[in-house]
Amino acid sequence: MTDLDDALRLNRKLTRERKTLERNDNYFEGEQPLKFVAPVLERELGYRVSPIVLNLALFAVDVYDHRLDIEGFRVQSTERTTIGADGAFTRGVIGNTSADVDVRDVWQENEGPMLSEQVHREGLALGRGYAMVGSGETKDDAPVLTIESPFDAIHEDDPRTKRVARGLKRWTEPDNTRWMTLLRGDGSSVTWRRKGSEWQEEEQTPENEQRLCALVPLANDYRMLGRARPGKFDQRLGRSVFHAIISPLDALNKFASDMVISGEFHALPRRWGTGLGTDDFVDEASGKALDTFSMIAGRMWGTESEKAKFGQFPEADLSNFHNTIKLLMQLVAMELGLPAHYLLFQGDNPPSADAIRSSEAQLVKRAERKQSALSTRWEQVQRLVLMELGRGADARPKMIETTWRDPSTPTIAQKADAIVKLVQAKDSSGRSILPIEQAREDLGYTDIEQERMRDWDLNAVQDAQIAAAGRELDDAAAGIR
Repeated sequence: MTDLDDALRLNRKLTRERKTLERNDNYFEGEQPLKFVAPVLERELGYRVSPIVLNLALFAVDVYDHRLDIEGFRVQSTERTTIGADGAFTRGVIGNTSADVDVRDVWQENEGPMLSEQVHREGLALGRGYAMVGSGETKDDAPVLTIESPFDAIHEDDPRTKRVARGLKRWTEPDNTRWMTLLRGDGSSVTWRRKGSEWQEEEQTPENEQRLCALVPLANDYRMLGRARPGKFDQRLGRSVFHAIISPLDALNKFASDMVISGEFHALPRRWGTGLGTDDFVDEASGKALDTFSMIAGRMWGTESEKAKFGQFPEADLSNFHNTIKLLMQLVAMELGLPAHYLLFQGDNPPSADAIRSSEAQLVKRAERKQSALSTRWEQVQRLVLMELGRGADARPKMIETTWRDPSTPTIAQKADAIVKLVQAKDSSGRSILPIEQAREDLGYTDIEQERMRDWDLNAVQDAQIAAAGRELDDAAAGIR
């Protein structure tokens, strides 16, 4: 099988996956059709039925996306620092500072925080997103980091190693020229262009030093075994974060729409009158007939007929809809692992801080699992960046670490108190259990802020030394006098 055959096969697979992606995208945008409605009712009501969409799919994506913030990356040194039996360090190398800086600079130049937020959001909503790394326009330019939509890219894993065996990216230019790039598992790629009936090869790139595919999938909740059934998506490619609540969402929107329809026809009390004729519904000023069965709120009826009687039917109570909607939202919260106060099920009194942290335990654990799964993929992205920079030795497996913001919600005071205690605690040799540099990192200070703090620390030490030397000189001068 040729490379073009592989590319066309992946292209067909990407087209088949489009139906599932479009369905997830409709739910994410709140544009899904109304379900559980009888066709006869739809025909009778026609344009008067406008579905009410409670977009909890978007809410579910936001809840998890807000807990998946990347703070940076660390590159481990090729040498490891060890501690001898006497407590002394046997090596002075504690990290690959220059590689850390290079990775950080490329990440910032490519607007990495914004890109990671977008691709995490896309992956949670559609099941997966992709990241790609390529060379810059010129030799001196920084590597280019881009993110790709699952509508435009797809991948296949090697059944033995579970690494990406091949991937495909396709796009169409405004002049309808179609492009397609096959990215091999060894890092090489082939690009074709089509304007007409034939695909023409345009470019090839060589493999990279670590033989790592340049298309990195960032999948959500993928499974090991994909079930290939007609009309079903390949679960090995990832699943949307709201795939388990689609049916409750449909029921929720149906009851919300029913409530609005009931409010239109039954919430306002219907009035009735007996002993009236058509002559009683004539405007005395204009002589024109009035609407006999007018339902306009506030319309007053009056007649001179002694036999006339007026009354009204009791209005409908919509509380049954409220209770049903609340039950369905509780089921949605259970499926997503959300605490009750996220969907406003609690009373007016807000829960305590300890109660909030306890209720978020399941949500935090799920977020930590997602961070662990995404860490491996983002580290592959940084390995590709280092290879583009010519630093293949630093791009070896397990040499890069992703640092995430804490997905839980501790207070600043609690976090600072715990870290201060660890810094103050000493071992038998007098060293702090937690170095001050690690403490600042744990407190959430950025790399730039930590560099400024180190400069201030150095200046403070130098100022103290200068002041001490000045005092010694003053004492010596006083002794001479």
